[in-house]
Amino acid sequence: MAYKPMTPFATALILMKPDGSSSAYGVAKHSYSVRNQETIYGTVRTFGGSESTENGVYSIVDTAMIDTWYRPDITPGCRIAIADAPHQVYEVIGSPEDIEMRNQYMRLRVQRVKGGA
Repeated sequence: MAYKPMTPFATALILMKPDGSSSAYGVAKHSYSVRNQETIYGTVRTFGGSESTENGVYSIVDTAMIDTWYRPDITPGCRIAIADAPHQVYEVIGSPEDIEMRNQYMRLRVQRVKGGA
Protein backbone atom coordinates (compact mmCIF):
# COMPACT_ATOMS: atom_id res chain seq x y z
CA MET A 1 0.00 0.00 0.00
CA ALA A 2 1.38 3.38 -0.98
CA TYR A 3 2.19 6.02 1.63
CA LYS A 4 -0.33 8.84 2.01
CA PRO A 5 0.24 11.76 4.40
CA MET A 6 -2.16 11.76 7.34
CA THR A 7 -2.63 15.54 7.18
CA PRO A 8 -2.37 17.99 4.28
CA PHE A 9 0.85 19.92 3.74
CA ALA A 10 -0.67 23.20 4.98
CA THR A 11 2.15 24.68 7.08
CA ALA A 12 4.22 27.29 5.24
CA LEU A 13 7.95 26.76 5.79
CA ILE A 14 10.95 28.78 4.66
CA LEU A 15 13.74 26.64 3.21
CA MET A 16 17.20 28.18 3.60
CA LYS A 17 20.00 26.58 1.61
CA PRO A 18 23.60 27.26 2.61
CA ASP A 19 25.57 29.71 0.44
CA GLY A 20 28.92 28.39 1.46
CA SER A 21 30.86 27.21 4.44
CA SER A 22 33.97 28.07 6.33
CA SER A 23 35.96 26.12 8.85
CA ALA A 24 36.97 27.40 12.25
CA TYR A 25 38.91 25.11 14.59
CA GLY A 26 37.89 22.10 12.49
CA VAL A 27 34.15 22.82 12.69
CA ALA A 28 32.28 23.64 9.47
CA LYS A 29 30.15 26.76 9.69
CA HIS A 30 27.52 27.42 7.00
CA SER A 31 26.34 30.86 5.89
CA TYR A 32 22.80 31.62 4.70
CA SER A 33 21.44 34.56 2.72
CA VAL A 34 18.02 35.90 1.79
CA ARG A 35 18.48 35.07 -1.90
CA ASN A 36 18.67 31.34 -1.11
CA GLN A 37 15.27 31.18 0.62
CA GLU A 38 12.17 29.49 -0.78
CA THR A 39 8.70 28.81 0.60
CA ILE A 40 7.67 25.16 0.80
CA TYR A 41 4.70 23.47 2.45
CA GLY A 42 4.63 20.52 4.79
CA THR A 43 3.54 19.19 8.16
CA VAL A 44 5.58 19.72 11.32
CA ARG A 45 5.36 17.38 14.31
CA THR A 46 7.20 18.09 17.52
CA PHE A 47 7.27 15.61 20.35
CA GLY A 48 8.25 17.83 23.26
CA GLY A 49 11.93 17.43 22.45
CA SER A 50 14.36 14.60 23.00
CA GLU A 51 15.83 14.01 26.44
CA SER A 52 19.53 13.41 26.83
CA THR A 53 22.06 13.15 29.63
CA GLU A 54 25.68 13.94 28.85
CA ASN A 55 28.36 14.03 31.53
CA GLY A 56 25.67 14.08 34.19
CA VAL A 57 23.88 17.09 32.68
CA TYR A 58 20.22 16.55 31.78
CA SER A 59 18.96 18.50 28.78
CA ILE A 60 16.08 18.55 26.34
CA VAL A 61 16.90 19.02 22.66
CA ASP A 62 14.06 20.53 20.61
CA THR A 63 13.55 18.17 17.67
CA ALA A 64 10.79 17.75 15.09
CA MET A 65 9.79 15.69 12.07
CA ILE A 66 8.75 17.41 8.85
CA ASP A 67 6.92 15.69 6.01
CA THR A 68 6.86 17.50 2.67
CA TRP A 69 6.97 16.99 -1.08
CA TYR A 70 10.17 15.39 -2.36
CA ARG A 71 12.96 17.83 -3.22
CA PRO A 72 16.45 16.52 -3.94
CA ASP A 73 17.96 19.92 -3.04
CA ILE A 74 17.05 19.56 0.66
CA THR A 75 20.20 18.18 2.26
CA PRO A 76 21.82 18.06 5.69
CA GLY A 77 22.92 21.58 6.57
CA CYS A 78 19.80 23.22 5.13
CA ARG A 79 17.68 25.17 7.58
CA ILE A 80 13.92 25.39 7.77
CA ALA A 81 12.00 28.17 9.53
CA ILE A 82 8.30 28.21 10.34
CA ALA A 83 6.84 31.05 8.21
CA ASP A 84 4.38 32.16 10.92
CA ALA A 85 7.14 32.13 13.55
CA PRO A 86 10.41 32.96 11.75
CA HIS A 87 12.36 32.88 15.02
CA GLN A 88 11.81 29.10 15.09
CA VAL A 89 14.64 27.88 12.89
CA TYR A 90 15.47 24.19 12.54
CA GLU A 91 18.48 22.54 10.92
CA VAL A 92 18.17 19.31 8.94
CA ILE A 93 20.09 16.55 10.72
CA GLY A 94 20.93 13.30 9.04
CA SER A 95 19.91 12.47 5.50
CA PRO A 96 16.31 13.20 4.48
CA GLU A 97 14.24 10.07 3.89
CA ASP A 98 12.72 9.52 0.44
CA ILE A 99 9.56 7.71 1.57
CA GLU A 100 9.15 4.41 -0.30
CA MET A 101 11.89 5.57 -2.75
CA ARG A 102 9.20 7.01 -5.03
CA ASN A 103 10.51 10.62 -5.22
CA GLN A 104 7.09 11.87 -4.13
CA TYR A 105 7.26 12.54 -0.37
CA MET A 106 10.14 13.05 2.02
CA ARG A 107 10.60 13.07 5.77
CA LEU A 108 13.15 15.26 7.53
CA ARG A 109 14.46 15.05 11.06
CA VAL A 110 15.29 18.55 12.27
CA GLN A 111 16.80 20.11 15.39
CA ARG A 112 16.13 23.64 16.64
CA VAL A 113 18.94 26.14 16.15
CA LYS A 114 19.48 28.18 19.31
CA GLY A 115 22.18 30.45 20.54
CA GLY A 116 23.72 30.14 23.95
CA ALA A 117 26.83 29.19 25.79
